[in-house]
Amino acid sequence: MRYPRDLHGYGETPPHPQWPGGAVIAVQFVVNYEEGGENCVLHGDAASEAFLSEIPGAQPWPGQRHWNMESVYEYGARAGFWRLHRLLTRENVPVTVYGVAEALRRSPAQVAAMQAAGWEIASHGLKWIDYRDHGRNAERADMDEAIRLHAAITGERPAGWYTGRCSENTVDLVTGEGGFAYVSDSYADDLPYWHEHAGRHQLVVPYTLETNDMRFSTISGFAQGEDFYAYLRDAFDTLHAEGMEGSPKMLSIGLHCRLAGRPGRLAALKRLISYMKGRDRVWFATRLDIANHWRANHPPVAGTLIPSRMERADFVSRFGGVFEHSPWIAERAFDGELGPANDTADGLHFALKLAFRLASDEEKLGVLQAHPDLAGKLAAAKRLTAESTAEQAGAGLDALSDSERARFTVLNDDYQSKFGFPFIIAVKGLDRHAILAAFERRIGNDRETEVHTAAREVEKIALLRLRDLFSR
Repeated sequence: MRYPRDLHGYGETPPHPQWPGGAVIAVQFVVNYEEGGENCVLHGDAASEAFLSEIPGAQPWPGQRHWNMESVYEYGARAGFWRLHRLLTRENVPVTVYGVAEALRRSPAQVAAMQAAGWEIASHGLKWIDYRDHGRNAERADMDEAIRLHAAITGERPAGWYTGRCSENTVDLVTGEGGFAYVSDSYADDLPYWHEHAGRHQLVVPYTLETNDMRFSTISGFAQGEDFYAYLRDAFDTLHAEGMEGSPKMLSIGLHCRLAGRPGRLAALKRLISYMKGRDRVWFATRLDIANHWRANHPPVAGTLIPSRMERADFVSRFGGVFEHSPWIAERAFDGELGPANDTADGLHFALKLAFRLASDEEKLGVLQAHPDLAGKLAAAKRLTAESTAEQAGAGLDALSDSERARFTVLNDDYQSKFGFPFIIAVKGLDRHAILAAFERRIGNDRETEVHTAAREVEKIALLRLRDLFSR
């Protein structure tokens, strides 16, 4: 069973983005333009809007207009937009607009101002509604209409997409559509990343619900402008410091005309921009700028080994020998739950190791007994697996002196007689002297201790073999 969520991402060491000009942080402002595209019975919707407004605890009004809610949204278009536009253009800050197609259609003056300012206008869908209950075909139809309408309004099709209130199908639909430089329906990372679906790679430029003025409309969010300023300043400082230490990231800042466009909140935004402009090595960019940079510097990697996407037979064929002569471990790992977190050497090792550790005592003993003696009869007869042959040769066990070979033979016989399985040690990085010393030390262990020690060595060997496979 494949687990679709990726809980690993870039792991401990994300890629260095190589932002232009040696920048240590990319800062990206989004202005969400939704006013006129929200839920409203005038738009053919079943109920009024209830999301992201100044009305506490708002609920949809089925079949009725909500005059107060409508006027809150109207404020965003009539006053808030222009306040944000004046500030952001005066500060010469690049902006990406998430434009709802029907909202843009109802706001010709605002669209003209966006274009005159050189703002990128990405698509925010056809309408500002919730797509969680839409079928795939219905959502795709709305996506197609949003693209068509957006192109007619702005003169060009959108390069970026963000639904916002999306479904589980949204990112795959964008990927399948094939015409977008990026999609932002993800909050999963501080850096762009590639999403693959049906053989296509789609760049994801993650967005934010955290460094976002929407928290002015949530119970546990920002109460006043100073909260907004302080939180975003701290986020900026943390990411800037990480960048200075060699791990640059991006900071998305989400704005809404009806929220950040209010006078008391705009003052905080103005202070924030001034603060960030006062720091060195900051790249202010549109989302399309970031997407184009990432594609040029970090294209999708072709031919990568992706265990969680392999067919069962291929998976077992490739990884069935990682634990010596024990393909059942790979079979159980595959039949369990594999996902993107298992698509690295260490991640796959975790899944295989878990199958091994959850096996019965008899099965685990069988794995130990499947290992060959070190410098033993199978090695002499050249009947080891390719992995064991390379490992033993790398430790110099194929070039022993007569006295060393005799000593290994005695120890192998004594160890087998005492424990019922061969002496097992991960030999990489060890020479024959260190191996022999460990052999003579461990043969004095009691059986319980040695079964545990041998099992952990089996796991080490498996990890080394996986790292070798993934490096090819």
